[in-house]
Amino acid sequence: MKNKILALSIAITGLLVATEAKAQMCDTIATICAKHLSTQYISDGQLYRTLLLNDQTAEFRTTFYGGTTYRVCACTGNTDGNLIFTIRDQDGNVLFSNKDYKNAPYWDFKINSTIDCVIEANLNPDGAASGCAVILIGFKQ
Repeated sequence: MKNKILALSIAITGLLVATEAKAQMCDTIATICAKHLSTQYISDGQLYRTLLLNDQTAEFRTTFYGGTTYRVCACTGNTDGNLIFTIRDQDGNVLFSNKDYKNAPYWDFKINSTIDCVIEANLNPDGAASGCAVILIGFKQ
């Protein structure tokens, strides 16, 4: 019985350590990604992040408001170009994909009318097999 309790305690401790390590890794990537917002853009205050494995796709939902200029930044790892992101409207139409622009780490655009969107994120298949994906959204003052 004592061995089972010890094994369970070790397993729980390992899980907590792994979760903390993932959070710290994502925080580091978020700091790197925030540099792409520059001083021209104000963060929307949200930190969209998740751990991606192999060919998984993460989906983040957001609303872009009419008359506003935005910058969407997408990062994973310590170098640019490792995260592919696609922005789709409610009907699934592709509004932008950085895959068409050498996996650029950000995109600037102006929205004429308010629209709900889904941002999909995938790891670059030529890069790492897993990693923390971070999306930041900023708007111009």
